[in-house]
Amino acid sequence: MTSDVVPDAKAREDSDIAALASGGRANIFGFLLRLAARLPFLFIAGRIYGPDVLGRFAYAIVVIEFAAQLATLGLKRGLAGALAQTKRDENHVLADAMLLTLLFSLAAAVLLMLFPQAMFPNSGLNGLDRLLPLIIVAVAGSDVALAACAWRYDIAATVRARAIIEPWTISIGAWVLSWYSLRDGLILSYVLSMIAALVASLWPMFRHFGLPRGWRPHPLRLWRMVRINIPLAAADAVEWGSRRLDLAILGLFVSPTVVGIYYVAQQVASLPQKLKTSFEPILGPVITRNLADNNHAAIARQVSQVGFWIIAAQAGVALALGIPGEAVMGLVGPEFVDGTLALGFLLLAEVVAATAVVSESALVYMARHRNLIISMMVIALQVALSFVLILLVRNAGYGDVMLAAAPAFALALALALGSAVKARLLGRLLHQHIMIWRPVLFLAGSAAVIVGCLFVALPHRFEWVELALGVPAILGVYGALIWRLGFGPEDRELFARRKGARSGTAEA
Repeated sequence: MTSDVVPDAKAREDSDIAALASGGRANIFGFLLRLAARLPFLFIAGRIYGPDVLGRFAYAIVVIEFAAQLATLGLKRGLAGALAQTKRDENHVLADAMLLTLLFSLAAAVLLMLFPQAMFPNSGLNGLDRLLPLIIVAVAGSDVALAACAWRYDIAATVRARAIIEPWTISIGAWVLSWYSLRDGLILSYVLSMIAALVASLWPMFRHFGLPRGWRPHPLRLWRMVRINIPLAAADAVEWGSRRLDLAILGLFVSPTVVGIYYVAQQVASLPQKLKTSFEPILGPVITRNLADNNHAAIARQVSQVGFWIIAAQAGVALALGIPGEAVMGLVGPEFVDGTLALGFLLLAEVVAATAVVSESALVYMARHRNLIISMMVIALQVALSFVLILLVRNAGYGDVMLAAAPAFALALALALGSAVKARLLGRLLHQHIMIWRPVLFLAGSAAVIVGCLFVALPHRFEWVELALGVPAILGVYGALIWRLGFGPEDRELFARRKGARSGTAEA
């Protein structure tokens, strides 16, 4: 009997790895599409609108997206657990989740409409600014709808909505609307992009689940879903806030212009972040199924596997964007070069945070309260370090370049500590060793730095060479070493297309 069970378990683990790899392939493709669309937006925003308008836009969007994060009630990840543990129709569970998201989104929108100064603390209200919070409904609704698609292993839906429709809508919209209003064009283009993303998210959701026929909302059932997901919602808010609090804190000490420069650095640095967050929807369902089977060894292997994939990809992108950082920031506009040091620290923060993100994919189901406490301690440390470093830099008489880098450095330190603690906690809970970092990462990274420095050493008039040839060379050397020395058979699964691995995941 045992001989029958073990092959079945091994086959299921292989199937899970194939599903994770298939989702990863789709999301790497999605990352490249997002990169192609995000850079034009930053170019348009920096060159046409300027850092002052961009800074005002950035602060407002930080508040809007934080409110939307809270409105999802952690269902971006919690929905997988709810669907895995229910005996009800899946579309009825999904209907409960969407209703809660709508109610909390409307509550957040009303609150911000009553206190719009939270979005625009350093400038007056213009035109339809007070109505901007209504877009929270679209942002939060799209997140939950895509989480539902991920339950069916349809990562292509996320790629279409988040990597194609959303970024290209905001890029094209920002350019077209600049002819209408340089004051309101960025905000209006953001609204258009979120509405387009919502439509692109709801369509595949209804295709997979259909209409919830016979569904009736029940207060006790809705409250139970809220109660179960509150720790996860808080952890999501803390993790998300750790990527935005730096900008909010900086905005208390500097002008909107510096905030705009920092926002560009933050947006460039967030590009590799999409590589790790895009694995979350597919990793959640795999982990919940293995938890139901009490297969802790499989969870440890999957977390280690996906963690290495993410860090390997993120480190390569971070090196390619960070080494020629001045040239990258200069693309947006000459005044944005002052954010190069901040960009470097932000890229470092994204790499060190990957361990925490993949560990948290399991912790939110196994130790959600302890995970929340660790997250809150990390964000408290980040806030404290940010204020201390900003005050030290300002009192020392340094300019905006060093001032903008201070919260980015604080973020990197706090996230590195959080990653170490969460990985250790997960290893103890699983009674397994979590092996994410591998020596080949440091070898490949060192080689990439040497190659990158050769291009950066070229005279300033050859800055275009840094971007046109330097970036591909850095990625080429790094990728070749990772492939030859770091990738084993299971790692190569990421690049091996299999028919019928999971429906929908490899389609883009």
